[in-house]
Amino acid sequence: MPAHYDLIIRGGACVLPWGIEQTSIGVRQGLIAELGVSFDAEAAETIDATGLYVLPGLIDPHVHLRDPGDPAVESVPTGTRAAVLGGVVAVFDMPNTNPAIVDAERLAEKQAYVERQAWCDIGLYVGGTKQNIPELAALETGRGVCAIKIFAGSSTGNLMVEDDEHLERVMLSGHRRIAYHSEDEYRLQARKPMFKSGDPYACHMEWRDEEVAFLGTRRLMALARRTGRAAHILHVSTAQELDYLKDFRDIATCEVLVNHLTQVAPDCYERLGGYGVMNPPIRDERHRAAAWAAVHNGTVDTIGSDHAPHARAAKERPWPDCHSGLTGVQTLVPVMLDHVNAGRLSLSRLADLMSAGPARVYGVLGKGRLAAGYDADFTLVDMGRRRRIEASWIASPCGWTPFDGKQVTGWPVATIIRGQAVMREDEVLGAPRGRLVAFAR
Repeated sequence: MPAHYDLIIRGGACVLPWGIEQTSIGVRQGLIAELGVSFDAEAAETIDATGLYVLPGLIDPHVHLRDPGDPAVESVPTGTRAAVLGGVVAVFDMPNTNPAIVDAERLAEKQAYVERQAWCDIGLYVGGTKQNIPELAALETGRGVCAIKIFAGSSTGNLMVEDDEHLERVMLSGHRRIAYHSEDEYRLQARKPMFKSGDPYACHMEWRDEEVAFLGTRRLMALARRTGRAAHILHVSTAQELDYLKDFRDIATCEVLVNHLTQVAPDCYERLGGYGVMNPPIRDERHRAAAWAAVHNGTVDTIGSDHAPHARAAKERPWPDCHSGLTGVQTLVPVMLDHVNAGRLSLSRLADLMSAGPARVYGVLGKGRLAAGYDADFTLVDMGRRRRIEASWIASPCGWTPFDGKQVTGWPVATIIRGQAVMREDEVLGAPRGRLVAFAR
């Protein structure tokens, strides 16, 4: 008798861990059951992927869904809808919400909420503060928790751990890899009086200069080496940091953002004004070139969007009163596919950075590769499709993107999560069925 599956994806060019092969994939009960299913195999549903590439489901490990917060800007339902429209099967959501996710009660509320409202699978960061250090070891083992997030600079409320004493105490509490926003708060505050309201938006990269970032990362590496606690440095933005981190591969991994690979100063500030302001800032061509060199030499482990939407009114204020943060979860995959088509990286390297990489760094169970026994998560892409990114396509309520008007080649045409198609050809399907991502403890 012919084999029977719940779903067969036929004829696509599959981006496998060992290379790209034309093959068919059989799915049962939400898992990949077989690669290379026979021609006579049957399924309840078949997707013809001829002419398409089948990637392991892509993950955005760095988003701010602002929930709880202001649903007029973003929420879990709208942000995860944006994710699946952009070809993303899972997102890891940051804790600096209102109120922040910093204790067991808030975490439990968020866990229950996202399983009702999320369109894609989701991991949750828990924020570290000076006050909750004794609880961090327990919080990091919570269901769906991807990591403890530490803001060593640039945060609000009590979500700031800027001094060495408390940073070391954080590192000595628990055992999983900690994710860091690495900017030196002391240098930031010392430089702040050099600028005034109404200065050019390009002053953002002068205030938050290279040394702000590099000093922060040097301090964190010294403490990580002293304590033996693994670190993940988020949104690395300088050539100095990327070169320095090569000497800490035993203790540190790192992320770069699509923005730091794509946009360049001063052009971004001249064209976009406040819509180009983010932390750490977009820098000049030397740093963008260094980010690409780090992608090519293997220093970079993950690529994310740092999706951080704000209302238009907040972005259009004079600098430095405009809010920092850019939308990005929906445009991450199209922009990175355009880089593939431009020859800046291979499709296999993209899958490593945006699927296998997040799984490896954060200890994701069952995601990150096309292999038997893994979740049947797939991002199907048409590498020849040309599209213009437009603000009208953006699902986030804030309604804008710094890539508005950008022409790209390469587009996600289907998002499949645990064997269920949740997006086909710009149409979101069914009802929210996202789950909390499982992590090794």
